[in-house]
Amino acid sequence: MDLKQIRCVLAAAEEMHFGRAARSLDMLPAGLGRQIRLLEEELGIALFARTTRSVVLTDAGRDFVRDARPLVDAADGMVERFRDRGRTVSRVIRLGAIDSAAAGLVPALIHDLHAIDPGLTIQLTEEKSIRLVPKLLSGRLDLAIIRPGAKPVPGLCTRFLLHETAVVALPASHALGNGAVVSISALADVAMIIPERRSRPHSHDLTMKLFEEEGLAPRIAQVAEEKQTILNMVSAGIGAAIVPMWSTRLGVTNVVFRRLEGHPMRGAERLPLAVAWQAHVRDANRDLLLGLLQTNLDRYAVQG
Repeated sequence: MDLKQIRCVLAAAEEMHFGRAARSLDMLPAGLGRQIRLLEEELGIALFARTTRSVVLTDAGRDFVRDARPLVDAADGMVERFRDRGRTVSRVIRLGAIDSAAAGLVPALIHDLHAIDPGLTIQLTEEKSIRLVPKLLSGRLDLAIIRPGAKPVPGLCTRFLLHETAVVALPASHALGNGAVVSISALADVAMIIPERRSRPHSHDLTMKLFEEEGLAPRIAQVAEEKQTILNMVSAGIGAAIVPMWSTRLGVTNVVFRRLEGHPMRGAERLPLAVAWQAHVRDANRDLLLGLLQTNLDRYAVQG
């Protein structure tokens, strides 16, 4: 018996669904089921009664969950006490951020942190939200700046920060770049490069929604996953793209950025940004950065 197997049982007992339990642990359902079966075989008892439609705890399973939960909590507490001691000594904050936040918000945040505590170091990991969340849950990151999901993630605290303004990225030679703003209707016949939805659902859905609200559909020339790749395609003249304002800092040549025509505070023209961290984990260094982020949020928001 090991802690991984026990965590699988507790997650399944919490969700009463192997698929949802597996997602909460960043596992495949088959892997979670195998861990539970191995534990049941070792104990010689069934912890769950399974049918094709449902999963329920047996009497033994309920007793196991009752006794196992304090053990896991105690183990997590011990790990965090020693991890907190190590962080205090190392003076390193492991920060994750999506690409636009890494280009726009994080440099100002690091500058402000060093102004009040020069000895505290930021170790930055730049990834998409779908890759940052598992790293937070596994303890490989202390906090991350992400696009928040539609539902809360079990085990994480999430705090909304701001909305990034969306802008249009155009090849520098494109006629629409001559104006200060660009309307969605003006993009009706323009080839568009859109983000791949699985990895960038907010950005993908934003583009589709903006066109839909005008009774239009984008003329999709290319789908790409990475923001840098999207802007490089714009630079090559393949098409235009709707991107966050902070993407203007990624330094791609032969690209111009124009605001979308319309009210600047319209919700459809915004991309949500949030900060997330592990719930029930104490970390003085992380809390210092969270406090600094909250204190200066209005100033950061103006830049995005």
